Amino acid sequence: MLKLGAMKLYDCHSGYKLPAFRQQKKKYKEIMNGFCPLASGSKGNCIFLGTKEAKILIDAGISTRATRNKLASIGVSIEEIDAILITHDHGDHIQGLKVMAFDMGIPVLANHETAKGIAAYFEECPKFKIFTTGETFEFRDLEIHPFTIPHDTLDPVGFSMRYEALKLGFCTDLGFVTSLVREQLKDTDYLYVEANHDPELVHASARPPVYKQRVLGKTGHLSNLACAELLHYISHPGLKKVILGHLSSECNTKERALETIRNYLGKHSIDLNLSVALQDTVSEPVYFELGAEIPLQHC
Repeated sequence: MLKLGAMKLYDCHSGYKLPAFRQQKKKYKEIMNGFCPLASGSKGNCIFLGTKEAKILIDAGISTRATRNKLASIGVSIEEIDAILITHDHGDHIQGLKVMAFDMGIPVLANHETAKGIAAYFEECPKFKIFTTGETFEFRDLEIHPFTIPHDTLDPVGFSMRYEALKLGFCTDLGFVTSLVREQLKDTDYLYVEANHDPELVHASARPPVYKQRVLGKTGHLSNLACAELLHYISHPGLKKVILGHLSSECNTKERALETIRNYLGKHSIDLNLSVALQDTVSEPVYFELGAEIPLQHC
């Protein structure tokens, strides 16, 4: 298994290894054990994840100003962010890198194809830590496994993570649930998963046919029902919390997503703790059950 310090730090213009960067562990005044969706949806995606030794963002799809303000609302300074973990190179997942990575110098953790996509998107290259899809690596006290998902870009990934005795799952932007996705999300304690749309609302929308084909296709986005089927498959007594993410603002609603999924699971006598991540406001933080801890602040 790779440790972050053992991963190569690249300047993608030169290809040469750069000096070690931000690898010194920080000592935090507060203990952060949880995650909080800062924004979720087609306008931008960003999740804060905090542990005893790390503060990271999963994706950076909103502006730096918005990220700074949303982090402040949960008691976190953007200057404390150790790294940004990227799922794929679409704009609603990377547009905030313009300042956070290029100007502030926060390291970006991505696979090779995503790193190339980011460099092409900005016509500039931040400092990358390159991981390999399918290979587990360590960052501080997190063990991170990037796994392949079906989406319409090069080498998109979801993440399963180990933190102390917990397993975490983060998986959005996938056209359908593969056997690999199911296996990677089995036995999770906390799960952030896509429930993007209701196909009826997609068909009824005024969006052009090419959009509808993309969203409903095998490399598009996950429907409410497909999400419910996945949850049925991976449900187990230790699944403490599920957050539904990346809801379409036009082709889904919070109420419809929850109703569809709860009704499906109810037919199988499954009752999960569900909530929905929001686009414009900070969602309710999730606190890991690890014993005594100081919770995230929330306004």
